[in-house]
Amino acid sequence: MPLECIGSFRHSTQQLCRSCLLLFLLVSIPYSFLLENFDDDELPLATSQTLGGTAAQNVPGCPDNCTCPTEETVDCGGLDLHIFPNNISAAIQHLSLQNNQLQELPYKELSRLTGLRTLNLHNNHITSEGLPDEAFESLQLLQYIYLANNKLSVAPQLLPSTLRIVDLAANHLTCVYPLTFGHKPGLRSVYMHNNQLNNTGLPFDAFNGSDAVSTLILSSNLLTYVPQNLPRAIVRLHLQNNHISRIPKGALNSQWRLRELYLQNNNLSNNGLDTSTFSRLKSLEYLDLSNNNLSQVPAGLPPNIAILHLGRNHLSALPPERLSRVRSLQYLLLQSNALTASGVHPEAFSRLRSLHTLHMYNNRLESIPPGLPRRVRSLMLLHNQIACIGLEDFAATYALVELNLSYNRLYSAHIHRLAFRKLRRLETLDISANQLTYLPAGLPSSLQVLHLQKNQLNSLSPEPLVNLTMLKELHLAHNRLRISSISPGTWQELHGLKLLDLSYNELSYIPPDLPESLEYLYLQHNRIAVIVAEAFLTTPNIHVITLRSNHLLAANVSEAAFADLNLLEVVDTTGNPEPINISLLQAGR
Repeated sequence: MPLECIGSFRHSTQQLCRSCLLLFLLVSIPYSFLLENFDDDELPLATSQTLGGTAAQNVPGCPDNCTCPTEETVDCGGLDLHIFPNNISAAIQHLSLQNNQLQELPYKELSRLTGLRTLNLHNNHITSEGLPDEAFESLQLLQYIYLANNKLSVAPQLLPSTLRIVDLAANHLTCVYPLTFGHKPGLRSVYMHNNQLNNTGLPFDAFNGSDAVSTLILSSNLLTYVPQNLPRAIVRLHLQNNHISRIPKGALNSQWRLRELYLQNNNLSNNGLDTSTFSRLKSLEYLDLSNNNLSQVPAGLPPNIAILHLGRNHLSALPPERLSRVRSLQYLLLQSNALTASGVHPEAFSRLRSLHTLHMYNNRLESIPPGLPRRVRSLMLLHNQIACIGLEDFAATYALVELNLSYNRLYSAHIHRLAFRKLRRLETLDISANQLTYLPAGLPSSLQVLHLQKNQLNSLSPEPLVNLTMLKELHLAHNRLRISSISPGTWQELHGLKLLDLSYNELSYIPPDLPESLEYLYLQHNRIAVIVAEAFLTTPNIHVITLRSNHLLAANVSEAAFADLNLLEVVDTTGNPEPINISLLQAGR
């Protein structure tokens, strides 16, 4: 028990923990967020029976303005109560007083509710001084207590041994006592996020005798190291948004059931870990170490991790041995580090046969990293310094479905004409925000979405698009395209195209012979000055046309252009030199 919290259980909590009260502002979180963190069987019973439903007929004896659908349930939530109701039946089992103005719980009124199983006091103004030590002594059937979003400075010293869920999130907690959570064999979930707990305020024996705890949420506190002597049955452990710089040796050795471990937004470095830190977590499936100070991938990662988040660290290299143990890895997130292509060992991913999502964006890659996972389906390489794509760069990644190369330094001449030849399953390709002057050759016929916006494209020809019969979206905004630079027949093979974005170019009129399948056409911010009668002759299925901020005058817009567009829903002509008569554009209606 921490020295700051030693004292008689009958002393006031203000006297007990005055020295451990820290003057930090509470970051309040909405109750809807808290509810999202509960399992289906962990919702406050009184709340789950009233939220989103219609008011039921009250049973006799219901307190004024409250809702009592049964003799066992009383809901007095959201009534702006300042005083605990004094006429609640002693027979109730579920009491909801959330979203009120309560500052204290009177022992006399609470102690007679001996059958109470659920007590929801979320979002009030209850202080530790207003919560007597003996407040819960007579509630020996209580299973669910929700005290989140109040003003408690220390945790209740004595809670019933029957509890299954305790929610103390979003208070000002600095101290926890041995019998707050200890010696409760049925306790399953503890929520203490958004408080001011440091390691001194969390005693070593805080969970002794509570071996069934499976969910422990300690995020957004002031912890500087991972607490020791945690319950052996933990499945979900949330420690993100603390000041953790180390994990003591053996701190996680007994948590063999742990599946989710959140450690993001801390101060962890490799010096604060050792080779056995994670090695015994045989059930671990999700490990989030993002936004820390790691310079290397941690050693000894267990093999069953499916999602590994190492983004926003200081990784500069990927050696072969660090990831090879994690045979079940499916998602590997390495964004916002200092990785270079030369720092990625060719064997770094070789044993990751289940890996299908790899994020390496916002690094320092100067070329496509070697040895990419063979079964990767989603590859994010945007915001790097990649200047070329060679013949063999994607030769082994035959399963790729999504490839993002945007915001790099690619030139058309530096993309090999056969670079994409093996990507026969590729559906989405993003090469936007590079230095391309013409479309890459050899694009896969499987493509459905192609992003080429924010380049230097100054011409379009049929050859690169000839086999793209499955293409549904083509994004060409923010380029240098003119009507004269679009060769005849450019669109003729795009039989499935539904969206064409040619905005922010240099077009002087509507491109001719657009695909019949087209439904969305974006032409804003061009130089279009005239719309002839035949402008949309080949696009009878069009739904949306945007023409804002062009050079259109009403006299140069043909009524006949829109006459047969029976599916047309939106025509945006704002921002032209003069208003276009919208009724003119409804001629086909």
